[in-house]
Amino acid sequence: MSKEIYNKIKSVLEDQETRELINKIATESSDKIWELLSQYPDITRLAEEVERIKEEALERLEELIEIARRNIEKNRGFVYFARDSGEARKIIGDIVGSDKIIVKSKSMATEEIELNEYLEKLGKEVWETDLGMFIVQVLDEKPSHPVAPAIHLTRKRIVQGLRKVGIKLDISSSPEEIAGAVREFLRRKIFSADIGISGANALAADTGSIVLVENESNIRLVTSVPKKHIALVPIDKIVPTLEDAFKVAIVQAAYDGLYPPTYISVITGPSSTADIEHKRVYGAQGPKELHVILLDNGRSSALRDPVFREILKCVRCGRCVFECPVYQAIGPGYGYKNFNGPMGVVWLYVLGYREEAGYLSTLCTHAGNCKVVCPMKIDLPTMISKIKASYASKIVSS
Repeated sequence: MSKEIYNKIKSVLEDQETRELINKIATESSDKIWELLSQYPDITRLAEEVERIKEEALERLEELIEIARRNIEKNRGFVYFARDSGEARKIIGDIVGSDKIIVKSKSMATEEIELNEYLEKLGKEVWETDLGMFIVQVLDEKPSHPVAPAIHLTRKRIVQGLRKVGIKLDISSSPEEIAGAVREFLRRKIFSADIGISGANALAADTGSIVLVENESNIRLVTSVPKKHIALVPIDKIVPTLEDAFKVAIVQAAYDGLYPPTYISVITGPSSTADIEHKRVYGAQGPKELHVILLDNGRSSALRDPVFREILKCVRCGRCVFECPVYQAIGPGYGYKNFNGPMGVVWLYVLGYREEAGYLSTLCTHAGNCKVVCPMKIDLPTMISKIKASYASKIVSS
């Protein structure tokens, strides 16, 4: 796998256009977020509160999982526990059953378990509906950032890729024209879909509610139009209360540069109505079924590790990625599969990709920017140092 990563880095280094694009976007994003935090100083205070919330959630995680499970079921949702990627894929495959068309909102958890590839092997038609993820999908690429997955792709490459699925655009097409054409294409898919799949920014244990934040409104369509909604929720997303979950979503959005958030959705069970003789009926205009899969996949092991447990506080804002000088230089070359930058190195290690994480850790310059800008103050440099030491020791011993 080290050879695969090396070849990817080499490819990026030879592509000056991509490197310039990544550096430009990373710099602009950094400036935008610093300005936003200066304009809204309460966000920093809220981030400190969310850090305490996440720490409490980790201390009580086993208890909160059971509370969340009870409340999801109380809300007429179905809940499952997946120990690893294979179990999660199998559960989702069984829920999908004979249904054919699946639409998805952006979810790094589904990328983590390689869900699209699995569903396509089952003969399903799967469509990403987030614009960046849709572009990545049709170009057969991997996300280059957890929130902005297509930033490594030029407009020319995007247009050429979209033509593969019949979206007719010119090389001179503007971003507005591209977004408009994709909107029309995806709305046809969404309104013919049997299944909608999402992740979660947070899951409130006390109410069993899923909280999602976005700017495109595709999540609202994916989770409300199809007859079934499947949510894949890593257990580190569970927090004690619904109020806590809102705070997590706001901080995640703000530290990505989206504040105030365009949309925040709360999903508590399948759609329902009580407008006929005040009798509650499930399956009104929205999904008839809600299925929530709680995903472990190495997180319980990380929780028991005094060093690596800290990564479970990550809200996946991706700010550390943009602030990393290595990522600014080589973009997605500093990554593997769907994990990029400092947070990507640590998540790869926690999820079992030890060799890949080790190889990438050797690229870290230990500038420390990632820890400084992290809203959860996660000590990424220390964790990367541990990964690097372990990797070096393995090389020496072999």
